[in-house]
Amino acid sequence: MNPSKYLGYILNPMDLLRTKKVLHINPTAAPSRQEPEKSIVTVFDYNKEKVDCYSIEKVEDIYKYIDTETNTWINIDGLRKDDVEKVCEHFGIHTLIAEDILSLGQRPKADEINGLVFCLLNMLSYDEKNDSIDAEQVSIILGKNFVISFQEDPAKDPFNLLRDKLHIANSKVRQNGADFLFYSLLDYIVDHYFITMEKMGDKIEILEEDIVRNSNNRSLIKINMLRKEMIILKRNIAPVREVISSLMRSDSELIEDKTEKYFKDVYDHTIQAYEISENYRDMIMTIQDLYLSNVNLRMNEVMKVMAIVTCLLAPATVIGGIFGMNFENVAWLHNNGTFTIAAVAMVGIPIVMIRIFKKRGWF
Repeated sequence: MNPSKYLGYILNPMDLLRTKKVLHINPTAAPSRQEPEKSIVTVFDYNKEKVDCYSIEKVEDIYKYIDTETNTWINIDGLRKDDVEKVCEHFGIHTLIAEDILSLGQRPKADEINGLVFCLLNMLSYDEKNDSIDAEQVSIILGKNFVISFQEDPAKDPFNLLRDKLHIANSKVRQNGADFLFYSLLDYIVDHYFITMEKMGDKIEILEEDIVRNSNNRSLIKINMLRKEMIILKRNIAPVREVISSLMRSDSELIEDKTEKYFKDVYDHTIQAYEISENYRDMIMTIQDLYLSNVNLRMNEVMKVMAIVTCLLAPATVIGGIFGMNFENVAWLHNNGTFTIAAVAMVGIPIVMIRIFKKRGWF
């Protein structure tokens, strides 16, 4: 067993768990999420003239925002099974959608059930502490004059800029309906992909420079870790193209014709994000080839030095072997100047060989 093969796991034992998380995900298994003590519910109730923001203590208090004349954004941070089921039951959200909201490891998807448009995406963020990509599942439901978003961790919320825009009277979010808010949420999630990928790109560039200057066993470990993060990146970005494309083709009355062009812009961003992830994947494969080339180059340098040393010692070995043969009569063996001639030959021939090797550019 080669100890260097497991060096990475000794230095970073959590990498074993990371591998299982990346490669062994069963979306049909019962979720093992630890429920928070309470859900954090915020409500933005707005129209062109005004906007009201509320922090809701009980999920039952949001029931009054169904079938209102104003547009309403209900954001729920922290998924509690009872609260999610209550909200879904009151707003007419199908049980299959409720299961998707509470599930873990779901593939990004978009559905239209019971007159509601449902979209599930994974919001990506880069964990500087563990040098890994975190994916948080975000579920968004579009109904008549309302949007409900479900998040797991409020600390990773990228929607603060959107909240600021809701307080601006002439912003597009205020001037349009709930479908534009629905688009805006998707747009902020997709745009956040680029922030995460930018940090990944920095890590790849640093690793490339490190391998060019001084590649070692740790370099291979870092390459493998980045490859795992790229799997997570591609797994979450690639299906988003289908999600946005299905929304663009949707015949739902909840999405107005004037809003469809904005989904086209999100679709273009997803294509760009996917292409960048493909470029990063190619860069990692190139870096791996570079690492292997450096390893082979070092090995060739070692073998070249050993071969040259062997060649330089060969004349002395031959001369010593000739005069060391166990025969009674060996030419010049008993001559007083033979040792001097042999010693000069043992030193002189390698010197001549070195000059010949340098002239031919062998070292």
